[in-house]
Amino acid sequence: MKILFLDQSGKLGGAELSLLDVASAFSPNCLVGIFQDGPFAEALAARQIPYQVLTQAPIQVNKDSGWADSLSSIGQVVPLVATIARLGRKYDLIYTNTSKALILGALASRLCGKPLVHHLRDIVSPEHFSAANRTLLITAANGCATHVIANSRATAAAFVAAGGNAKKVSVVYNGFLPQAYQTATESTLREDLGLGNRFVVGHFSRLAPWKGQHILIEALAHCPESVVALLVGDALFGEQDYVETLHRQVEQLGLNHRVKFLGFRSDIAQLMQACDLVVHTSTAPEPFGRVIVEAMLCQRPVIAAASGGTVELITHGETGWLCPPGQPQKLSDLICHSHRQPAQTQGIAQAGYHHALAHFTLETTQQALHQQLAQVVA
Repeated sequence: MKILFLDQSGKLGGAELSLLDVASAFSPNCLVGIFQDGPFAEALAARQIPYQVLTQAPIQVNKDSGWADSLSSIGQVVPLVATIARLGRKYDLIYTNTSKALILGALASRLCGKPLVHHLRDIVSPEHFSAANRTLLITAANGCATHVIANSRATAAAFVAAGGNAKKVSVVYNGFLPQAYQTATESTLREDLGLGNRFVVGHFSRLAPWKGQHILIEALAHCPESVVALLVGDALFGEQDYVETLHRQVEQLGLNHRVKFLGFRSDIAQLMQACDLVVHTSTAPEPFGRVIVEAMLCQRPVIAAASGGTVELITHGETGWLCPPGQPQKLSDLICHSHRQPAQTQGIAQAGYHHALAHFTLETTQQALHQQLAQVVA
């Protein structure tokens, strides 16, 4: 099976990390077309997955854009669609991995006569997309996609609620390689970061308002002095103002000695294992929540915001804890409970680990995707 994958980003977000795993199962009989050069291209090259940067000019439309912005981008879109259609003729199907890729891939699939599969990794709702973009996404999916694969039941439900065709959508959870999260050597990261024997809470996400790092910082102010936080990630999509807001918040709350901003890091497994607890604080529904499963595979306990796909990953009080979104006091209470109850916390970490092994392996995901894509081609 020959597949043309499409992704709008040159950066390494959750959607791109998942696509690396998906595309690796079809390499070398595939091509990943991306709309920007950058770290994602480097990661594809490192895995020896064929890729091509399809345009040198980023499309100036984002999730908040209205109709005027969309129409103004037509001059960029038309030649890019033609390029995708020309490439698409060499493949059995077009597989779109992001929202912009869906719009362009839908048009190209009509031109080249190849089936389109969209992997939906976003909650299609007002919190994440403008009205214009929701209309474009649903129209493209309903009118041009042979099948839509959602990364959680919450993502599928939001798609249908927004007007998506329920008969076209199925759910395949993201998959992970367990061995990638098991480090054989004793890490010196805690010592290197000057953490000592303090209780370390890790937050792993790009720095963006809806990812809720400010919720953790406020919660930390209500925790004992022995509790510190690591913020791993950086602004990816023009969110530098939010980063500055976080630094001001830390300063105003007098938490400079208890919060470390580590920026983008590639040693995620090692950093997670240096933590005593991993938290997820998104204020809007999360489509899936990669970091939750990654923490489970690192045998670390997790507190996650109880909305979107996260509630499908955690059973509260058994495989982790669920916290109402946007409530720092409730988050603080759960952090303190984890800190005070090490035996229970360890038991929850182990239960989460075995849950992740049973439900979120890459082998299972790749098998499900291969079966669904083969049906589309057939």
